[in-house]
Amino acid sequence: MKAFVFPGQGAQFTGMGKDLYETNEQARNLFEKANEVLGFRITDIMFEGTAEELKQTRVTQPAVFLHSVITAITMGENFQPDMVGGHSLGEFSALVAAGALDFEDGLRLVYARAQAMQKACEAQPGTMAAIIGLSNEVIEDVCEKVSQEIGSVVVPANYNCPGQLVISGNVEAINEACTRLKEAGAKRALPLPVGGAFHSPLMQPAKDELQAAIEKTTFRTPCCPIYQNVDGMAHTDADEIKQNLIAQLTASVRWTQEVENMLAAGATAFTECGPGKALQGMISKIAHGKENITIQGI
Repeated sequence: MKAFVFPGQGAQFTGMGKDLYETNEQARNLFEKANEVLGFRITDIMFEGTAEELKQTRVTQPAVFLHSVITAITMGENFQPDMVGGHSLGEFSALVAAGALDFEDGLRLVYARAQAMQKACEAQPGTMAAIIGLSNEVIEDVCEKVSQEIGSVVVPANYNCPGQLVISGNVEAINEACTRLKEAGAKRALPLPVGGAFHSPLMQPAKDELQAAIEKTTFRTPCCPIYQNVDGMAHTDADEIKQNLIAQLTASVRWTQEVENMLAAGATAFTECGPGKALQGMISKIAHGKENITIQGI
């Protein structure tokens, strides 16, 4: 069974999508439609912009979304998924590719999400850190104790793969948690160059803002099950999908559980649609030891 997966923020690079734009008329039309919907030429930033310009949340999220979705759409008959999933932002890409959301509606929601998250970051500064080489249980326990003891937020945010979990929260709580996790035996506790505490309670204002936009948007039954971040489970009901998408901003991304459930459902071929190879690396670790699994990009 074929699983198509879509990356999140952080996979961007200068020049992303330029080859598609120049060689595929359908892609070019979709990129130009995106410029029109957004009200600025995001293609100029994607194709020629600096890494710093691409790092702006209001640019990064729609840019990664566009690259991912247009890659899938222009595959034509080669895009025939039995299941889809996306990491954080990538869940929006997966929903459009699977037909649950129109291209323009998906882009508008992603842009609204990016702007809402940017505002939340400015109102309540936070950060994230990748913890390498500890069990989930130890990390969860340390986060809970730090939050209780110093009265600041630090929570597990991204369950990326075995031995890699990203935590998110207030800067002082992240620093304290990193210190304790190193003492507990973490190989690395690496602060990430992000401007906010994504997938934590600090994103509540963004969640409230995005909820209003999602509730006004029409969702349809996807062409195949979508495995969603909040619970790692397969969903096809449009109302359930909407509620899970709303919850996603303040909830943990349960990517490890999501891929494990795809494997349990019979996935044998994983294809990453979009920039970068991050998901391929994560899936390789999650599927380690399983036979006859293929993992590739486009």
